[in-house]
Order: sequence, then C-alpha cells, then structure tokens
Amino acid sequence: MVVGDISTGTDVLVIGAGPGGYVGAIRAGQLGLDVTLVEKDAYGGTCLNYGCIPSKAMITASDLAYDANNAEEMGIYTKLDVNYGEMVEWKDGVVSQLTGGVEKLCKANGVSLMEGRAEFADDKSVRVVHGGEGQGSETVEFEHAIVSTGSRPIEIPGFEFDGEHILSSRQALALDDVPESIVIVGAGYIGMELAGVFAKLGSDVTVVEMLDSVLPGYEDDLARPVKKKADELGIDFHFGQAAKEWEGSGRGITVVTEDEDGDVSEFGAEKALVAVGRQPVSDTLELENAGIETDEKGFIQTDDRARTEQEHIFAIGDVAGEPMLAHKASKEGQVAAEVIAGEPSALDYQAMPAAVFTDPEIGTVGLTEEEAESQGFEPVVGKFPFQASGRALTTGHAEGFVRIVADEPSGFALGAQIVGPEASELIAELGLAIEMGATLEDLAATIHTHPTLSEAVMECAENALGHAIHTLNR
Repeated sequence: MVVGDISTGTDVLVIGAGPGGYVGAIRAGQLGLDVTLVEKDAYGGTCLNYGCIPSKAMITASDLAYDANNAEEMGIYTKLDVNYGEMVEWKDGVVSQLTGGVEKLCKANGVSLMEGRAEFADDKSVRVVHGGEGQGSETVEFEHAIVSTGSRPIEIPGFEFDGEHILSSRQALALDDVPESIVIVGAGYIGMELAGVFAKLGSDVTVVEMLDSVLPGYEDDLARPVKKKADELGIDFHFGQAAKEWEGSGRGITVVTEDEDGDVSEFGAEKALVAVGRQPVSDTLELENAGIETDEKGFIQTDDRARTEQEHIFAIGDVAGEPMLAHKASKEGQVAAEVIAGEPSALDYQAMPAAVFTDPEIGTVGLTEEEAESQGFEPVVGKFPFQASGRALTTGHAEGFVRIVADEPSGFALGAQIVGPEASELIAELGLAIEMGATLEDLAATIHTHPTLSEAVMECAENALGHAIHTLNR
C-alpha cells in the first residue's frame, strides 16, 4: 500500500462501468454481494456516452431529416432547416438521461461507486488513482474482481487523433457543425454508419478502404444493399487503398493513400475520420501484478464462465475478446456475477445477435448457410424479400430480405440474416427461435400481425418449407 492511501475492502470489485461492468455490478448487488464499481471516465462507458447511444441518436435524426427531404413520392414537400447544434444537444440529452439512470440503478442495488483508474497491486487488491492533482489514491482489497475496461479506437501510424483534423468516432459525434466534406478511413460498421449520417446531413463524404468491399465480415448479399444505398447518397468509395499520411491544405486536409501496386492517391476534405476498428483497454491495469496475461492483441482469455486464469478474477465485454458487442458484455457481466454468487450460470453464444445500423440495417444471429454446412448440418434456406411485404412498401423502405437457415432433417432454426428496415429489431424474433429450439414449422405456424414487417419471418419460414403464399417457392 502506498503511504497515505486509504484502504477499503469489498466482496466484488468491478473495474469499468460500461454495459458489462454496471450490469454485472447491479446483478451482484441483487444477489446480496457487497459491490464496488470503479470508473475512470463516465458511467455507462463507451456505449452510452460515446458509441452506441449517441451514434444511434444521430442516425435517427439524420434519417428523419433525409426522409422528410425525400418524400415527394408520398406527396410530401418540405423545405428542410437542420440546426446541427440543437441536434447534438438533443443527442447529449438522451445520453445524459441514460447515464444518470445507470448511477441511480447502481445505488438502488447497493453498489458503491468510486471514481478513478484502477490498477492491480496483486491478485487480491487494486490501487485506485483518483483524477486530478492531489486527489490521492485508494487501495481496495477484493474477494472477486470483474475486469470490464472495454476498448478504444485504433489509431493508425501518422493519423493520431487530434480532434480537429483527424477524428475518432467519439470526436466525430461531438462536432459543433456538419463538416462540408469528410474522408472516412475504413468501411466497417462504424465507418459506414457515420458515412450515412454525414451524407444525409449534407457532407461530401469519401470512404477509403484497404479491402475490396464495405462491411468486411458480412456476407456479400447483406453488404450489397448498404453499398447501393450509400451510392445513392453520393458517398464516394475507393477500395484497395491504405491510408499512409495526411497533410494540411488550407482550411482542410489531404489524405494520401497507396494501393497494393504502390500507386498513390490523394483525397481532400475538411476533416478525416479514422474508423479502422477498436482495441481492448488492458494496458492500463497492471495485469501482470495479478498474474494475468493477455494474448497478442491485448485480449484477456476467459472460460465459459468469464473466469480468467485467476479463477476469482473475471473479464467481460470488449476486453475479453470478439465480438465487441454491448449486449455480449451485459450477458457476460450477469454470468460473472452469478458465478461469483455460486449460481450454476454459464455463457452460451449460440443465439448472440449482431446489428449494423446502416441504411438499410443488417441483423444477424446464429449460423450462416456456409457455417451450418461446415458444422455437419444439412441446411435448408428460406428467403423473403421486403419488396413482397405490404408493410415495408407502406414505409417507403422495401429494400433487402429476411433469410432463415435451418437444419432440414430436424427443422430446427440455426441462424438468420436480415438486411432491410428494422432488421435490428426483427432479428430478435429469430434469436428467440434459436434459443428456444423452434422449428420452421413453429415459425410458420405462429400467426403474425398484418400488416407488419415481422410477417416476413413467417413468410420466410414458409418459403423454407416449400409452401410460401406470397413468394415463389424455392
């Protein structure tokens, strides 16, 4: 213990108050454990403060503005006036409401909150360094610890975030004005979501991507409608381009890229956003003092109960490995708390959904057809296009499809992929189906409200069974 430290103790020390940490802390509190939650920045973590919530708020606002400005087909004509500053204030209000709710929920469940940066002194205690000069530090001894420190945006050499010319996604969501033009480095989900926001608000958007397509990691037919819509928005794509350097040019910048043949290209804009992925925050914890190692990417290895190599220390969320999803972190936090409390809880990722909030949205859960085949199943696939959905047509957003992958001999649903309107919501029905062991017959026999987008799930199952009503059968 450092001279002058205050020393306290707790049953469960949770490091990081993001969607994994605060959920784990609350669950542990509900189970009667004494819990201390340490956060160095803001309650709610990246998700609530700088990522999921603010980006979805801005996506919603930009969609509303874009749809209102492009509704002539419905006989609606508008003269749009977007006040970006007020839009950001609204977004900040949403964030403030949610983060304030996290603090109240923690306190209501008996969780002690502590501000500061935690680093392990050994495998039974951490030193919490409080922010600001002269704020001191505190040693906290624990019976169990849950590490939930999340992740941070990856910087590429020569493109360090300065908040003025080179932006992280967090900085891009906090701008005072819409940039007249922006170069986005990276066509993954963060880059594509924010490309849509800025394009719909009037920016001249250029995307440079090292690979040869948008949304690497998603099947081509899922990414294709997103690229088509981005093209309609006027987003300018350049694939096979690695960002090498940038330089100031007047009031803006010039981003220099290079392809695999060594040919150089230059892209000018007011600002650049670098969105090439995220890396775990595990380098500030002094994990070696606790006897915990990380892999070559900085992730902490865990078992199916979120335990590290030290069984009384758990790791959850982004710091514990891919996929980096807030709902994965929350589930891992609940499981870690329940295991600590002695309950027979374990992780099962079979029905873990994922969503990309592009235009159109993408939602996935379970296995793709290729993955099902590789695992020895005999997959059968049903597909239903939103162009055949009455409800989709009435919303003016009828692009994309629903696809279900099932095991033909048993009929069990194995996976689903959706690209189209409300895909992020619709995928939940398929996730429940997989979790409950539902079959295609179950999905087809479930009466769905008409006219709704969710009818597409029922129609998709009927298509897989070969007796679709509103589409031609396979």
